[in-house]
Amino acid sequence: MDAGRLLVRVTVAPALLIVAWLAVALPLLMAGVFRPAPAFALFVPVAAVVLWLGLRSRPREEPGPVPWWTTGSVLAITVAFLVLQVVMVSEQIVVRRDPASYVQFATWLTEHGSLPIPRSVDAFGGPDGVLAFESPAFYADGGAIVPQFMAGMPLVLALGGWLGGTHGILLMAPLLGACCVLAFAGLVARLVGARWAPAGALLLALTLPMLYVSRSTFSELPAIVLLLGGLSLMVDMRRDEGRVADLKAFLAALALGLIVLVRIDGLRDVLPVLAFAGLLIGLRRRTGYWVAGGLLLGAGAGLAEGFTLSRPYLRYLDSSIKPLLAISAAVLVATAVMAVLLRVGRTGTRLRRLGAAVARGRLPGVAAGLTVLVMIGFAVRPLVQTVRRIPATKDDELNVRFIEMVQRIQHLPVDGTRQYSELSLYWVVWYIGVPALLFATLGAALIVRRLLGGRSPEWLLPYAMIVWTTTQVLIRPGITPDHPWASRRLIGLVIPGLLLFTVFASAWTVRRVRRLGYGPKLVNRGAVVGVLLMLVPIVLTSGGFLVTRTEQHEVGAVRGMCDALPARSSVVVVEQSTADRFLQVVRGMCGVPTARVRGGAGPADMKRVIAGVFAAGRQPVIMAAKREQVAPYGTPEHVLHVRTRQDGRTLSKPPGGTWGLVMDVWLAEPSAP
Repeated sequence: MDAGRLLVRVTVAPALLIVAWLAVALPLLMAGVFRPAPAFALFVPVAAVVLWLGLRSRPREEPGPVPWWTTGSVLAITVAFLVLQVVMVSEQIVVRRDPASYVQFATWLTEHGSLPIPRSVDAFGGPDGVLAFESPAFYADGGAIVPQFMAGMPLVLALGGWLGGTHGILLMAPLLGACCVLAFAGLVARLVGARWAPAGALLLALTLPMLYVSRSTFSELPAIVLLLGGLSLMVDMRRDEGRVADLKAFLAALALGLIVLVRIDGLRDVLPVLAFAGLLIGLRRRTGYWVAGGLLLGAGAGLAEGFTLSRPYLRYLDSSIKPLLAISAAVLVATAVMAVLLRVGRTGTRLRRLGAAVARGRLPGVAAGLTVLVMIGFAVRPLVQTVRRIPATKDDELNVRFIEMVQRIQHLPVDGTRQYSELSLYWVVWYIGVPALLFATLGAALIVRRLLGGRSPEWLLPYAMIVWTTTQVLIRPGITPDHPWASRRLIGLVIPGLLLFTVFASAWTVRRVRRLGYGPKLVNRGAVVGVLLMLVPIVLTSGGFLVTRTEQHEVGAVRGMCDALPARSSVVVVEQSTADRFLQVVRGMCGVPTARVRGGAGPADMKRVIAGVFAAGRQPVIMAAKREQVAPYGTPEHVLHVRTRQDGRTLSKPPGGTWGLVMDVWLAEPSAP
């Protein structure tokens, strides 16, 4: 196998494997039998078929030679990234933010293979009005506990759980992060040129958001792999012919559609794929039907899981989901109308003539100029707008208090309604630097001019998805604006997309310089220097984070806590922060029924609850964060103490430094009456 073919295949293999795994895991989960034996028994043949269909090739023309140093450099960068992230991986398993919630979701699937999570009310002597069973990211619904979020990421993490327990779950993050870097290199190789793939991989790998999300279990990771791998397969589809092209189109669209199973907002990101399928159908390309079929199957699977197993989560997002579904329906109708108009003889001819007139006219140049103006508009946005959000829910009020806390720490004006969304372009500058952003703007302008001029059709779908998503994210990031946390919103597509434009503009610049008569050695050295200069601001932001470990020692501490629980115990948490953090940890990782006491419970309530546990033939255990909170119920025992560092929080400047994090858990075992 030559270097070029190896690069093409290895960069889409991760996406194909995730497609195969989700295709097997989701039906098993919905049937309540997501267990290792049936999952692996089905996955092996399905993965073999998917890889065979996705990696075989029948190209219309043979691609040019690719030097081995290119493929070798991409693989070396990927392996180096993986090793670094494995060494620096965090142990976020105590529920405070999303990564730990995903770990606990995956832990439950690893151990039980079904949803929802039972409340185990009988372990407390039956229902009691003072007891509650929900906690952040784990909703009470229909007499059971339902995890927040879509099931795609936990299904992927469960594979690591079966192979390596909790550490196996955590190590899936570095592995998926390395797959993101590899997949991005593959897309760069296809759209810009194989020799630029190492530069693309290095630029993405060293950005702080990529480092950040691949040290913890963020759902962006499999979504990025599916997105970049799906786009690469779309490019490959254009270069193949016959049934090979059809099947690649189906797998590419299936990968893109399955993003919805990982992240519900992926439905927004893949809408351009629907329009792309309609365009192909309107142009009488049979691959359009395969694209539409794969997309609808993948997105439909995600929506089916969401409205069955994750319904409380979608209800929580109701104010966002309903408009998104309405927009999706409108795009579907508009796409169908476009396809019909293109296929009808008279209107199709007129639309093609219109397209040819646009290509010959001034619109391509106008669109390029408009691209620059839009970026300037985002740059001046902070001068004319301050984005605020009035809290409408309890979670909104918690966010207000959190933002106010960070503002006080950073000596900023205290206004918890501030969203800082007007700074979104400056967030991008923090992470990729001004040079890369300028080149990205140039690249976007050049590409839109080419597309409207009837050239570079392979860029149509990638450009549409990048511009569509980037514009929406920059306008409304929709996330608590502390960094590096908020950077996860950028890494989904904004930063990879802009870096793709950056590399394209760099390659274009090199070609222009060569045409001026400069020698290839001088030009190549200049290109290397240019990439290194673009890396400088990236490393200046990420350098400190690169070698800083956070969220350590949680796994061992939790295991010690679990070992301290007596046999046949039922845990009652009497303090809010401990209940928020540890309710599902104890239930899932310790395998012990757990409940929390509602606010306002008095001594008589606690006496009744403890008696109910004894009546059920179990040992009550009272849990809280401080000794004095459990002392009234028995001899206090200090079962968990974690002193570590967590990522810092910044609102108006690039992230840097860490904050201290201390967690304690005390237990007491009431005596039998």
